[in-house]
Amino acid sequence: MSKEVLLVVEGIANEKRVPKEAIFQAIEEALAMATRKRHDDACEVRVAIDRKTGEYETFRCWEVVATDDDMIDGSIQMLLEDARKLDAHVQVGDYVEQPMESIDFGRIGAQTAKQVILQKLREVERAKVVEEYSSRQGKLITGVVKRIDKGMLYLDLGENVEAVLMKQDQLPNDNFRMGERVRGLLREVKFMPRGPQLFMSRTVPEMLIELFKIEVPEVGDEMIDIMGAARDPGIRAKVGVRANDKRIDPIGACIGMRGARVQAITNELGGERIDVVLWNEDPVQCVINAMAPAEIVKIAMDEDMHSMDLAVPDDGLAKAIGIRGQNVRLASELTGWELNVMTQSDMEAKAYAESATQINLFVNALGVDEDLAQVLVMEGFTSVEEVAYVPVAEMLEIEGFDEELVNLLRERAKDYLLTKAIELEERKEAVQPDADLLALEGMNEEMAQTLAENGVTSQELLAELGVDELLELLPMSESKASALIMAARAPWFA
Repeated sequence: MSKEVLLVVEGIANEKRVPKEAIFQAIEEALAMATRKRHDDACEVRVAIDRKTGEYETFRCWEVVATDDDMIDGSIQMLLEDARKLDAHVQVGDYVEQPMESIDFGRIGAQTAKQVILQKLREVERAKVVEEYSSRQGKLITGVVKRIDKGMLYLDLGENVEAVLMKQDQLPNDNFRMGERVRGLLREVKFMPRGPQLFMSRTVPEMLIELFKIEVPEVGDEMIDIMGAARDPGIRAKVGVRANDKRIDPIGACIGMRGARVQAITNELGGERIDVVLWNEDPVQCVINAMAPAEIVKIAMDEDMHSMDLAVPDDGLAKAIGIRGQNVRLASELTGWELNVMTQSDMEAKAYAESATQINLFVNALGVDEDLAQVLVMEGFTSVEEVAYVPVAEMLEIEGFDEELVNLLRERAKDYLLTKAIELEERKEAVQPDADLLALEGMNEEMAQTLAENGVTSQELLAELGVDELLELLPMSESKASALIMAARAPWFA
């Protein structure tokens, strides 16, 4: 029987390409299971196979318990005093063993042995797949189309490994047939009831980055860094590049002679047009580069809101926005800034309106005339707080300002702020936001208090607001305002 065991191990290990140790463990488990069944599952069994000779021994096992009160099943448990007759050093919770008659390997239940061994093999193969492909997650892999079902592609990766390319992970122009080779990014290794499932994607920005690493040697050698990518899959993409060596032209290297390198990537992605953008640490210059081919004539940046207003010539608005907003959307995704594109005349009108608002604020808050208020606005003052707390020396640099005027303006500004603070505290005491408004995702205490002071005291009242109405009450981006309102409306849909 020992030779038969070794032959079985050798044969299965070579056929399935799995470690011999896994086969030995599977046979041990099959022999133990068959032995237990012979004894009507009334005992616990361990089988040990000698890895060199193939000979095996069978042992009956008992768990050691302290007293009769701890004894649940005498067929698999033994009292400590009895166990120490077999092993003087055994402790409660340990196991003691006694040799028992081994079952004939050739006579174990064929079905039992087959099931146990095949189950063990499946576990080993799954572990092998997880180990191999988990380290390749986020990398490009290639498979052959073996099955197409409702638009989903099932790809053979070799060695009995399969990957899935869902419909939403395919490009609009993808049209693969049986037997065709498909390249994609390994997006996820997911555990399923039947084993690990590999999911590929051809639409994620990371695939574009990986293709550049393959097609552009300078990127693979880290002489050029890919700083980010944004895609409208299959249609257009923008990729930001930066050279680590000043002697290298990163855009030229990525495009290649006569566009050969970028064209190879475009062909792989079904004709997707790729804009290579020169990355810059200055966010303004980076946005200007990302918005190409649009001409940007003026930029107003709001660091608090992480947004920029971009002014373009009146006849260049369509080019700047792009088809269905594609150009500005991709530039925004690439740079991470919220970009608002408008004509130069619209920006001037907006600036004039904001300037008029600030002038009125200074006139009412500081008790000055419009001319003096306009000087403050032109010098960059945007709030009463700045007038109150900007160093005196800086204000004295303004033409026509003397120490007496500066001190007067600062005192009036502080008085105004104190009055507003007192009014705010009185309003807070008079009205408080409801608990459900405070608990809303994305809400904080300050925002909730501001809403309550404006009559929006509950989640239900917030849900009834429009985005424009909320923006009038709270300074935030349009997308954040929309998300907040949708969170408030969640109970409606539920």
